Amino acid sequence: MLEQLKELILNYVEVDENEIVPEARFSEDLGFNSYDFMCMLGDAEDEFDVEIDENDAGKCKTVAELIEYLEAQK
Repeated sequence: MLEQLKELILNYVEVDENEIVPEARFSEDLGFNSYDFMCMLGDAEDEFDVEIDENDAGKCKTVAELIEYLEAQK
């Protein structure tokens, strides 16, 4: 799932792929703003065929937290 999520993240922010690690924080480390993060979540819904609650997903501060959230939705 990390590799698929990396591809989605790279569509929204310009970072080196090696910077996208489980402990990377979306805004502080990867440079996401809230709009881009919500758009990326929409793509993640399609990619992983899950329903994402924006309030719950908004609490995901790191890549690992989002992966954990997505896996729980399957």
